[in-house]
Amino acid sequence: MRQEARVGIEVGGTLTDIIAVEDGVLRVAKVPSTPQAPDIGAMNALEALAVSPQEIADLVHGSTIATNAVLERRGARVAALVTRGTRDILALQRHSRSSIYKLQYRKPVPLIPRNCVFELDGRIDASGAEVAPPDTAQLEARVREIVGSGDFDVIVVCLLNAYANASHELAVKAAVARVDADWPVVCSHTVSREFREYERASTSVLSGFVQPVVKGYLRRFEDALAGQGFSGRLSVMQSNGGRMLARAMGDQAITALLSGPAAGVIGALKAAERSGISDVITFDMGGTSTDVSLVEGGRPALASQMAIDGLPIRMPVVDIATVGAGGGSIAWIDDGGMLRVGPQSAGADPGPASYGRGGNLPTVTDANLVRGSLRESSFAKIGFSVSRQAALQVYEDLAGDLGLSREDAADAVIRVAEANVVRAIQQIYTARGKDPRQFTLVAFGGAGALHAVRIAEELDIARVLIPAHAGVLSAAGLLGSDYLLFNVTTERQQLNEGAMQRVREIVADLSRESRDYLAAQGLTGEPDIEVALDMRYVGQAFEVAVPVDTDIDRLSFAELSRAFADAHHRIFEFSKGPDAAIEVVSYRVGMRLKTPDLVVGAGETAGSEGREETWEVREQGQTITCTVLQTADLGEGARAGPMLIEEGTTTIYAPPGWSARKDSPGNVILEPGRR
Repeated sequence: MRQEARVGIEVGGTLTDIIAVEDGVLRVAKVPSTPQAPDIGAMNALEALAVSPQEIADLVHGSTIATNAVLERRGARVAALVTRGTRDILALQRHSRSSIYKLQYRKPVPLIPRNCVFELDGRIDASGAEVAPPDTAQLEARVREIVGSGDFDVIVVCLLNAYANASHELAVKAAVARVDADWPVVCSHTVSREFREYERASTSVLSGFVQPVVKGYLRRFEDALAGQGFSGRLSVMQSNGGRMLARAMGDQAITALLSGPAAGVIGALKAAERSGISDVITFDMGGTSTDVSLVEGGRPALASQMAIDGLPIRMPVVDIATVGAGGGSIAWIDDGGMLRVGPQSAGADPGPASYGRGGNLPTVTDANLVRGSLRESSFAKIGFSVSRQAALQVYEDLAGDLGLSREDAADAVIRVAEANVVRAIQQIYTARGKDPRQFTLVAFGGAGALHAVRIAEELDIARVLIPAHAGVLSAAGLLGSDYLLFNVTTERQQLNEGAMQRVREIVADLSRESRDYLAAQGLTGEPDIEVALDMRYVGQAFEVAVPVDTDIDRLSFAELSRAFADAHHRIFEFSKGPDAAIEVVSYRVGMRLKTPDLVVGAGETAGSEGREETWEVREQGQTITCTVLQTADLGEGARAGPMLIEEGTTTIYAPPGWSARKDSPGNVILEPGRR
């Protein structure tokens, strides 16, 4: 049997999306997610498209399994081994407060309590020199105690300054292997080879916490696929915007935390590239949350650190801001009588009231049905049945409390949700000193196209792009992603012309390690190399990431100094003179193996064939009569709103004063006025 199909499956909080390409034909579908067993939802998605695993050559998967394990605190039982004197590092954390005006502020609760952290003798200093050797007898006794207790599933080893010298951590790993060769061990130097002990410890413990969960999930999914004849290549989306083979993800499970949102950013970037657009703000509004990111020059921004449930994770991730404003976000009134939306969500079970699965609280999806910006018939194209009547019923009480009609109450909910998204977008561009008017808003996800124009108006953005198959763009992003590996290490070097040779040596060592790792996974080919240096003025506490676009072997001290000064000035609006002392702190090397681009055509259903209908939408106190179109009805000439454009996987709302057209790649372009 031929193995030619390429399949992307993205498991979201409410719906699981699938996209399949075979013999030049692209098909998409959505099925309800199964939060208790996401692999079942993934297999249901394959069944919904009638895709046989035997026919799949390339399957790329994105899932919230790691994220949910942390948020729900349902991961492995972790025993942490640390250097004597650092037992309280997870509890002490940092002195900073995320909510400075909250009188009852408490630090984030560590994943593991103090009695699960054990101290070991031996010490490495910050230069990597051994101060005191490990106590072998003590070490083996501690390991036997942990393994024999029956209280733990995994051992995490995070010894002081292991980023500079991993020998003591390797000694611990060897001791565990002598006690039980099959016992899972996570060493900090393989997870986060950077300084800042709390962040490294937090990342390592989080990795150990999710590792058995992710490994078990992938094993169940692989077994289910193999049971139906799958023998193709299975890879998993990482938080850095690239994929990696599933068999390599088990020991680096932490990299899968933001796999779904990262896939959406890649899908949006690829869609915008086909329309000749490189500077975009991505807006992914799904069932549970909204994710926004800024992409400049065709390359998604990477952050060196993120936080989940208040706990820091030190690794390269696509820089994404998330707010609880998805289609399933619940509308409620706070103690002060103010209307609020989210962060609580109806999720996949029971879901919005209109889904008919037991939901009895008003959500954003219900609000769109009530005010008219969503039609029951539009869901039928993805095999869904929804009830506007059920949505009207759950808006009765909220409308009464607000003293509004149900339609106006629903519109108020939508405006609050949109305001939440606007604040999230303002956060990402303000932090980088960017002007949103120079960007295109790319909206996708099941609900993004409904709200994109009003959000663009608030931000003074004059162009909105809705990709083809926007409702399943994260799944398309999975197939469009490249294999990507980042290798990071810390070694402080005050810069001068003589120090440049050491900088080049470190980058060369990281590159060689990365090539060897990819080759060991069976990934061959000549990769694209991305280099960035974390730099600062001597005496500063935090660094600025400086991408190195030229050949590192030919990069001079003067060029690197100018690049740092420019990057520093863009963020802080100042830089010191050319004689100021600067240093490199950490080195980042990314290796990217390109995959075939997924050319997503419009692929919509037949147009209206002249039988256009009208539909009423209640917005901002007015009843607006909209023309209902299919995307096939649009051409490259602009058509004036108000319109509801049903794309198949989503509905696009073009309000009065905006026009819509379809470009040659099949993306819908929305702009103010008639062009």
